Amino acid sequence: MPTTITNLLPASGKGFFDTRRYTRVADRLLKELGAFEYGLSVVLVDDQRIQALNRQYRNRDSTTNVLSFPFNEGAQAALAGLPVQELGDIFISLETAAREAQTLGCSVRQRVSWLLVHGLLHLLGYDHERSSEDHRIMAEKEQELLSRINDRRGNIMTRLAINVDHIATIRQARGISEPDPVAAAAICELAGAAGIVVHLREDRRHIQDRDVFLLRETIKTKMNLEMGANEEIIKIALEVGPDLVTLVPEKRQELTTEGGLDLLAQKEKIGKVIDTMQSSAIPVSLFLDPEPKQIAAAAELGATFVELHTGRYADAATDQEQDEEFLLLESAADYALSLGLRVNAGHGLNYQNAADIAALEAVEELSIGHAIIARAALSGLEKAVRDMREIVETAVFDL
Repeated sequence: MPTTITNLLPASGKGFFDTRRYTRVADRLLKELGAFEYGLSVVLVDDQRIQALNRQYRNRDSTTNVLSFPFNEGAQAALAGLPVQELGDIFISLETAAREAQTLGCSVRQRVSWLLVHGLLHLLGYDHERSSEDHRIMAEKEQELLSRINDRRGNIMTRLAINVDHIATIRQARGISEPDPVAAAAICELAGAAGIVVHLREDRRHIQDRDVFLLRETIKTKMNLEMGANEEIIKIALEVGPDLVTLVPEKRQELTTEGGLDLLAQKEKIGKVIDTMQSSAIPVSLFLDPEPKQIAAAAELGATFVELHTGRYADAATDQEQDEEFLLLESAADYALSLGLRVNAGHGLNYQNAADIAALEAVEELSIGHAIIARAALSGLEKAVRDMREIVETAVFDL
């Protein structure tokens, strides 16, 4: 049975927490415990409300982080005997969780997830207050559950592809031959990159035709050619034969790609490009905003991949905005996978925000360029790639 999460925070604090993410977390926990057929209610409250509950049911006039109320505990005999598959209720104070997260140096999401595990184990009969041995047993079970959720991807690691466009940008600023994006790509591969990404734009502002042809000859991993649906560039792509073509929107006046393709407005045009590429055994990825209608159109057109545009997530001004964008990306990735599409993601990702996206189960690969090239200017390209690779490959669901 699905988990029910109710947010009883005052109206001013409603945006502090999005229930959808933790409904999924709770459902996964129930599956891990073999209790998915049971109902579970999680109620999110403030300190004042949880203190009142603590005072009423535990005779402790103080706030606490989590309280659990098993369905059968304290129920009238007639109620307890009903054939209802309910575990009970978990009350979590988000205000206390936020303070504890700051003290412990973890995210609020991590702390709330731990409290969810802790409360659920109480519903299942574990009680750390009975004895030191019970405390040890419950603590071990908590860690086991958290590890099992974190390791749900098994041995599948999200891959890191490096965009070397900005190496070419530096070169073009002086109109000379250095630094060479071809040499940079080789360094990235030696540092463990799973692929190289280049965008051959119509205006040739950074990557040049020469780069694309040389990279095709030298790349040992995978070549992803980003491009607009432009006839001249299509001909070059067919001649080069990259491992993947990613179609992106292009505007001459933009500094970088702004937003995803509008497939609903360009179905016929994009469909023809996909057919042309696939007739030459070149799979196509479509760069899209995390919108269900666009993703459904990508599946209808026969694309192999979608690359989810992470720009709004990366540019979010507040934690709340970033959480909202993350949820959109998570939902979009799952939806794309359900339609038979493979999923990549990229745009604006850096050393601070990439891990959460890399941890999404549906995402196979992240495309990252600017942040790595920027760090490379200070620490060297090989180290910059290795640092990002560690973040991406070791990312886990944020519990």
